[in-house]
Amino acid sequence: MAGKVFFSVSMSLDGFIAPEPVAIDDFLAPDKHDDPDVQRWMAQWTELQQWLFPLRFIRENLKLGEGGEEGRDNDVARETFERTGASVMGKRMFDLGEQSWPEEAPFHTPVFVVTHTKRDPWERPGGTTFHFVNDGIEHALDQAREAAGDRDVRIAGGGATILEHLNAGLVDEFSIALSPVLLGTGTRLFDGVDASRIALEQVRSEPSPRVTHLTYAVHPR
Repeated sequence: MAGKVFFSVSMSLDGFIAPEPVAIDDFLAPDKHDDPDVQRWMAQWTELQQWLFPLRFIRENLKLGEGGEEGRDNDVARETFERTGASVMGKRMFDLGEQSWPEEAPFHTPVFVVTHTKRDPWERPGGTTFHFVNDGIEHALDQAREAAGDRDVRIAGGGATILEHLNAGLVDEFSIALSPVLLGTGTRLFDGVDASRIALEQVRSEPSPRVTHLTYAVHPR
């Protein structure tokens, strides 16, 4: 039995899942690390994701050392990882991650990158292999479904890739960790959503000391 297609993101109270974008070349260049725009992006992203960093599971997965917090936030992070048999992501997310992920990338499953260029698969230690798909999101998702087997496929990001799958009717479910943060500007999760085609059913709402976990099933309207 095929699994679900889902996405799971942290979101600010004013609806942003990432700060205002910074040019990738500026973000990655060593001489740009002191650039105010790059520092702003990093500070806002860290604040948005702050609930994840103390968790035992995240520390284990990113090889940050022993210890860490347990509890419902930790359970959510672990459950999200364990249900995922393959991921799909956009090229911008991959470009940022290629330079910043550790050698043992944190996915430990096949990852299908939606791109316009051809590239051979990139295998990393720990079970992550990036595959590059240049003929559209449907083909990337088909390959991810096959690789995932009876586990779920996660649309990892970024925002444009998530929205493209959502508007195409390819998402079964999504979860939001609603963070008590205001960003003011940035990438809005639902900016450009085709609301005429999408109906939501709330599946779960769970507050924790740091965020509120919201899960919705997606149905055609």
